[in-house]
Amino acid sequence: MTQQTMTAIEVEGGRGPAEALKAVEIPRPDPAPGQILIAVKAAGVNRPDLIQRMGFYPPPPGAPSTLGLEVAGEVVHAAGRWRAGDQVCALLGGGGYAQYAVCDARHALPIPAGLTILEAAALPETVFTVYANVFEHGALKAGETLLVHGATSGIGVAAIQMAKAAGARVIATARGAAKAAQARGIGADIAIDAATEDFEAVAKEHGGVDLVLDMVAGAYFPKNLEALNTGGRLVHIAAQAGGTVELPIMKIMQKRLVITGSTLRPRAADEKARLAGEVERMVWPWIAAGKVRAIVDRTFPLTEAAAAHAFLEGGGHLGKVMLTV
Repeated sequence: MTQQTMTAIEVEGGRGPAEALKAVEIPRPDPAPGQILIAVKAAGVNRPDLIQRMGFYPPPPGAPSTLGLEVAGEVVHAAGRWRAGDQVCALLGGGGYAQYAVCDARHALPIPAGLTILEAAALPETVFTVYANVFEHGALKAGETLLVHGATSGIGVAAIQMAKAAGARVIATARGAAKAAQARGIGADIAIDAATEDFEAVAKEHGGVDLVLDMVAGAYFPKNLEALNTGGRLVHIAAQAGGTVELPIMKIMQKRLVITGSTLRPRAADEKARLAGEVERMVWPWIAAGKVRAIVDRTFPLTEAAAAHAFLEGGGHLGKVMLTV
């Protein structure tokens, strides 16, 4: 019999700075039909968590109000393909910053061969996001060129590795020479210091790009369009520099560009289940072959979630920031 309460992290007052994250004792969740209960060993810290903490990214209906979109641990309550004792990593609608979490059994995946539970917990949110946006919406193919912004973020690190595993060329941007060097170390063919170099000019010098994965928007938008080759695709997953841009219709028509974007968290359960199946089919073999790896920069105990958020907000990380339970 598992315990009936658990330690979890809540935002004191409902919203606030990193210091508003507090450890509290709350009831342990009870799985609904089709859900598994996971004894959490590690949880990923992601930028959407920061946005939710600040009051701008409410959880979808039915999801826990507490933070946390990805975990890894041991199945306590079985459902679907899983049995008690199985080790899994899982994509959540929320509630990962806790000792226990529930999720749709279809949204959990086995720990990839050769990875620790901690490393596996760093995968779901970023890998699902990259697969959906780069390979499904962006339709990246072998031999094409991907331009990815924010190269050393969790998303950037996953995008570089996954694109290379698929046979694409990667141009990556990061702010600062040190971060650009890190991007090259991860596998980027060309790394641009966006603080001192014009990524549009560099991309054009190297033949342009076929796909842009952008989390910046704002002033990057027109430069992305110029960097794209005819038939190119621009996929937005965030708008850290501003979400309202001027749309040059003639440029889009002349170059036959596709502009799209998506979010992961509000997707329907069936759609997330489909995506989980595709990730296991396509990405898990890349991980087993050593082509894609989880890069964890720093870990914090669950009760130090505030420090983890402050560290992520500082922007100095390479890859993922994690909580351990």
